[in-house]
Amino acid sequence: MTSGSGSGVGGGRVAELREIRAEALRGPSEKATEAQHAKGKLTVRERIELLLDPDSFNEVEQLRRHRATGFGLEAKRPYTDGVVTGWGTVEGRTVFVYAHDFRIFGGALGEAHAAKIHKIMDMALAAGAPLVSLNDGAGARIQEGVSALAGYGGIFQRNTKASGVIPQISVMLGPCAGGAAYSPALTDFVFMVRGTSQMFITGPDVVRAVTGEEISQNGLGGADVHAETSGVCHFAYDDEETCLAEVRYLISMLPSNNRQAPPTVASSDPAGRTTESLGEMVPADGSRPYDMHRVIEELVDDGEVLEVHERWARNVVCVLARLDGQVVGIVANQPQVLAGVLDIEASEKAARFVQMCDAFNIPILTLLDVPGFLPGVDQEHGGIIRHGAKLLYAYCNATVPRISLILRKAYGGAYIVMDSQSIGADLTYAWPTNEIAVMGAEGAANVIFRRQIAAAEDPEAMRARMVKEYKAELMHPYYAAERGLVDDVIDPAETREVLIKSLAMLRTKHADLPSRKHGNPPQ
Repeated sequence: MTSGSGSGVGGGRVAELREIRAEALRGPSEKATEAQHAKGKLTVRERIELLLDPDSFNEVEQLRRHRATGFGLEAKRPYTDGVVTGWGTVEGRTVFVYAHDFRIFGGALGEAHAAKIHKIMDMALAAGAPLVSLNDGAGARIQEGVSALAGYGGIFQRNTKASGVIPQISVMLGPCAGGAAYSPALTDFVFMVRGTSQMFITGPDVVRAVTGEEISQNGLGGADVHAETSGVCHFAYDDEETCLAEVRYLISMLPSNNRQAPPTVASSDPAGRTTESLGEMVPADGSRPYDMHRVIEELVDDGEVLEVHERWARNVVCVLARLDGQVVGIVANQPQVLAGVLDIEASEKAARFVQMCDAFNIPILTLLDVPGFLPGVDQEHGGIIRHGAKLLYAYCNATVPRISLILRKAYGGAYIVMDSQSIGADLTYAWPTNEIAVMGAEGAANVIFRRQIAAAEDPEAMRARMVKEYKAELMHPYYAAERGLVDDVIDPAETREVLIKSLAMLRTKHADLPSRKHGNPPQ
C-alpha cells in the first residue's frame, strides 16, 4: 500500500494533516474575513498572492501556536498565531515576507508571533534576499505583557543588523501604533495605503488626554500625513493592489543584497539617442523655473522613473531609473519648488537616498540647478547646518560611481554639498548655461563693489556695470572647466550618451573607506 493512501495509520495521519492545514489556510472564520473586506482591506494570503509570483510562496511555521495562558488565551490558540511567514519569488528572484493577519488577535504581536518573525528575518539575512513586511497589526498583545514587548526588541535588533545588507521594505496595510512603528522606521522603504493604514507612537485618545488636541487617526498618522508632512512614508497609494504592484516594481530595481549589483534589463531605448529638447526645456535665465521631472524623463530609458518621497521636500527630486538598462539613482534640484534651494527637509531626503544607493551598489547621478541653502531664522534655528551636513556626509562617504551634471546655476555651499568634484564626484559635467559661483552676480557685486556703487553718480548704472563685469570674469561657462573643476562642458543634446558612456566606464570602480568600526554622521 502506498504511504498516505488507504485506511492505514499513515493515511489517517495525512488526512489529519490536510485538515489542519486547511484550517490554517482558511483563517479564523468567514465572518472575520468579511469584516476585513468590509474595511476595504485584503486578507493576509490575498496580499501575499499579489506580492509574489504565482504559486511561489513557501510558508514557514504555518502550524505554530502560542503557549500563553491567562485572560482566556489558553482557549484560543489559532494556527499561524496571527502572522504568516515564508519566502517566494518576485520576477524569479527570492524574497522573504512576513504578513500580519488582522483577523487573528487583531494582528497583535505575542511571543510565538515574534519568534516567527525573528526566524524569517534571520533566514532572509542568511540567504541574502530582500525582506518585505506586510503590516496590519494592533501592536503588542497586551495579555502577554512584557514577553510581547521583548519580541519587538528582537525585531528592531534584526532590522538594524540587516540595514544596508539586504533591502528591507515595510508595507503599511492597517494600523501600526506605539513601539511597533519603529520597525518600519528602521527599514529602507515604507509604503502606505490611503484610508486604511496609519502609523503613530501615541494615538488620538492619548493625544487628546495629554494635550487636549482633537484629531482623527488618519489626520494624526495617515498615508498623506506621512507622505507630505513627516516624511516617514516613501510611497502612498489609493489601494492595496496598486501598492503591492509598486512594491514588486521597486524590488525589480534593487539588488538582492549589498554584494550584488542591481538587476540589468535589455533596453530598447538607444544609448546614443540625442536629447535635443533639453536645450529648450531649461531656460537660460536662471530666475525662470522649469520642471526637473521633464529633464529626468528625457534622459532615462523610456522616460520611466520610480520617484522616492515624491510629495515630501519637493524642492529636491530623488528617483530610481535606468540608463541603458542599468539602474541609477538620480538626485536633482527642482527649480519649480522654492527655486530648487536646499533646506532642512530636502537635505535629509537626499542624504537618506544617497546612503541607500551607496549601500546597494546603485550609481548616483546628481543634476544641479541650486541657488544655495534656504535662508531664514527658522532654518538656522532648526539646524540647517546639522541637517545640510547629513547630505554632505552621505556624498563624501559614498563609494559607488558618482557623476554630477550642472544644468544651470550652482551657487555657494549648496554647490559643494551637491556632489561637487571637490568632495569626490568621479566625473563632473556642465552645460554651456552653467554658472558656478560663490553667489549670484547681483549679490556678489553688492559685496565686492559696495564702495564704488555708493560713491557713483548713478549707483544703479554702476551696479549694472559691476554685475556684468563679475559675470564676464568669474561666471562664464568655462571658468570652472579651465580650472579643472568640471571635466567637460557638453552639448545638452548629447547628455544621455555622455552619461551612459561614463557609467559604463565606472562600472568596475572600486574604492575603500578607511578602516573603522563606523563613522559618526551628523544627526
